[in-house]
Amino acid sequence: MICSAASIIFLVVGWLKTFMAIGWKPIEPKTILFIMEYRRFGKTEENISVITLGGMRFKNGWNPPRAHLPAESVRNCIEITRQALELGINHFETAHGYMKSENLYGVVLKELGPARESFKMMTKGAPMTGEETRALVEEQLTSLKMDYLDFYGWHGINNEERLKAAVKPGGPVEILHRLREEGLIRHIGFSTHAPLDIILQALNTDLFSFVNLHYYYFFQRNLAAVRLAGEKDIGVFIISPNEKGGLLWNPSQKVEETCHPLTTIEFNGKFCLSHPEITTLSMGIHEPEHFPQNLSILNREDYSSPEFREVHARMDASLSEISGLCTLCAECLPCPEEINIPEVLRFRNLLEAYSMEDYGKFRYNMFEGEGHWFPGNFASKCTECGDCLPRCPEKLEIPKLLFDTHKRLFDRKAWVKNQLYLMAVSIARLLRKFIPGLT
Repeated sequence: MICSAASIIFLVVGWLKTFMAIGWKPIEPKTILFIMEYRRFGKTEENISVITLGGMRFKNGWNPPRAHLPAESVRNCIEITRQALELGINHFETAHGYMKSENLYGVVLKELGPARESFKMMTKGAPMTGEETRALVEEQLTSLKMDYLDFYGWHGINNEERLKAAVKPGGPVEILHRLREEGLIRHIGFSTHAPLDIILQALNTDLFSFVNLHYYYFFQRNLAAVRLAGEKDIGVFIISPNEKGGLLWNPSQKVEETCHPLTTIEFNGKFCLSHPEITTLSMGIHEPEHFPQNLSILNREDYSSPEFREVHARMDASLSEISGLCTLCAECLPCPEEINIPEVLRFRNLLEAYSMEDYGKFRYNMFEGEGHWFPGNFASKCTECGDCLPRCPEKLEIPKLLFDTHKRLFDRKAWVKNQLYLMAVSIARLLRKFIPGLT
């Protein structure tokens, strides 16, 4: 689908605002022209755009109650969703856990009025029993103002306990399949932040048609899951490539220089789409100027150009040159202090190779606060017991590296802020139990 003239003008204006604001010199105008690309989403047989509009970040979207939609939030969602449709994005993603998001999409898509068959909607939920599942899906259909959902993902198969809860006989996934037979859901998948072995177990249940997971240039640990999904014809959806993939809109100088002439968003997007198993990347676009930088990943289905290969080789070389490189094999686990050693040392790799301090601090200070979504204790909890040392094939001085990484990345202010936020969330959940109608 080739851009309309209006879309091209919009792109040029957005591109100029974005790049001039940060002091970059304009590039050739031909870079702005693009053709939206679509890929088959595995065995679902649905063709969806390689860019998904993620609905997690609309203005004030996280402020309860979920059914109260401020005018500013609605305007923001209308503006972004309209532009996405004009640019050929035909896949929208949300979740019950994203507070106002489902309700915003419900109101906005009704107002904009695209034909229902012209777009695909994915939402997610984490009901823990069969009884909860039907009630939740019906609530979500009401919020989205839809008769059916194209894709429904069980949200957060992040550990073995949650995998068992999801797939147990008579449990949530079994009920989702019944709802599919009734026509309320068309395709069933799951989202995951789990270790690789749990993701592989979930894929091998053969209960799912798609998977939402993490896989980026700076996080390649889930490659085996991407490949297994491809072998099983399970669609692969990449979660948050620009944020969790490295805070790519704010790269370190080292990353920016190494990726040149590509932007970091462009390089990472092309890296992901160079894998034929991957169908789509979810972009949390919530401002018009976000479109050009994300559309830059499109390459007319050619993701092995000499330019990309040269950048890829330079990025690889930077990593291979550091001392104390952790290969992220995870042989060091389990840790008796529940430190996620491979993840901590991944942050160290990125610090040493690419000077990614901002990203390292952003992710590292989530430990001890995100539960099963991002498990693990701070590296300072290491007791130097030595259990990990004989298991490390690289013979790394793991305790020394852990303490050094903690010293460089721990941010007490960020940690306190995160704890206060979690306390507020806990209080809100408690209030919902005692105040009828509060959601």
